[in-house]
Amino acid sequence: MSATVHSRRLGRSVGRITLVTGAAMVALVATLAATILTVRLHARTPLDRSDAEVVADAVPRLTFLRHAIDRGADEEMQQLFPEGHFFLHVLYGLSWVDVGTRDPDQRDRALTESRRALAALDSTAGRAPFSPSLDPPYGVFHAGWSSWLRGGVVRLAGGPTAAPTEATRLTSDIAALAAAFDRQLTATGSPFLPAYPGQAWPVDSTVGIAAVRLADHLTGGTTYTELTRRWLTAADARRDPATGLLPHRVDPADGQPVEGARATSQTMALRFLREVYPVEATRDWARFRDLFVSNVPGAPGLREHPQGVDLPGDVDSGPLIFGLSASASAVALGDAVLFGDRRSANALTGLAETTGLAIEYDNQRRYLGGVLPVGDAFLTWSLTATGWIVPTADTVAPAGGPSPWWRLPWLLAVALLLPPWWLLLWLILAGTRASQVPAGRRLR
Repeated sequence: MSATVHSRRLGRSVGRITLVTGAAMVALVATLAATILTVRLHARTPLDRSDAEVVADAVPRLTFLRHAIDRGADEEMQQLFPEGHFFLHVLYGLSWVDVGTRDPDQRDRALTESRRALAALDSTAGRAPFSPSLDPPYGVFHAGWSSWLRGGVVRLAGGPTAAPTEATRLTSDIAALAAAFDRQLTATGSPFLPAYPGQAWPVDSTVGIAAVRLADHLTGGTTYTELTRRWLTAADARRDPATGLLPHRVDPADGQPVEGARATSQTMALRFLREVYPVEATRDWARFRDLFVSNVPGAPGLREHPQGVDLPGDVDSGPLIFGLSASASAVALGDAVLFGDRRSANALTGLAETTGLAIEYDNQRRYLGGVLPVGDAFLTWSLTATGWIVPTADTVAPAGGPSPWWRLPWLLAVALLLPPWWLLLWLILAGTRASQVPAGRRLR
């Protein structure tokens, strides 16, 4: 055999090996991707996990957020969203409170981290987007969320006597917030305070009244019971007539709806309304879920607008994909957990895990490569959700929600796209074997 013939045969052998190896690698990678996708489609919700499992899942997420904040992610998020800095810190703190509530062994760490979050909210950067001229100072958004987190710290520590510094500050802040609500209700009848000059969103005041209610709950008192009743009565009188839900935006002068219910604000409002008005909030959740559930195959998220209303995204909702809001869907997962809505929780968890492309390394779990930490913060807040005033088990939503067959389009895609890669590998192997059989033997 000449050296030239040997070289050609060797080259063909190397080429066949390379082709087979490449095809096998592609088939294996496709199989691994399909397996991961299938597992994530069936990811378990907090309703199906023990407290220890929820905490074990949450800590790597919170570790990522801590590192992201230390690298300046709060300032980066502020450049993208009006309250990006604030939300990243407050949701980080709230999630740690929930983790500490679920696992007493994490309580000290949870208190340390949630107090760091409180300090960030009180910092110059934390207050920068808000006006000190509002009533209460810096507006109901800042007052409500920061008081809710401060109340969570007091609750986690063991009560006012165990956290006297936070309890004293909470008492004064809640007194100012309650006085602002009282003045607004008396003067205009509206329960909705402004978050910015000349602008009011009911969701912000819902957080505020929940913080007022939490202050009473922590002391076992009834100081604000009558105010809470007045607030709820006035809010019920100003519901969106099209949906029966709290409106997205109102006239700050009288609290009348200016813009109907939207998922971005409704998902947050429901989480806090449940702590104040659990029976009505449970009905609202079922109504909201049925009006805003996605009809996009394989995507059981939440529409930003009710079915039949198709509008583009804006600064509140962010980009919409087929009318769906990623932020509202992430927050709705926490609602589903607190309202005991297993079908919705299963669908929203599976959707988040599948589309979020989560990866974990160095004990840090992040979504979409960690490019949007505030999104991770919203999802972590939902996955750690616990009831602070009304226990989680006390509210169970009526049956309904996304179709139990929502995974079918994803599984069909796997069934259609995976086999061709293995078929290609088989054809290459078959062709390789055939080419290796001597010509005379093939004729027999």
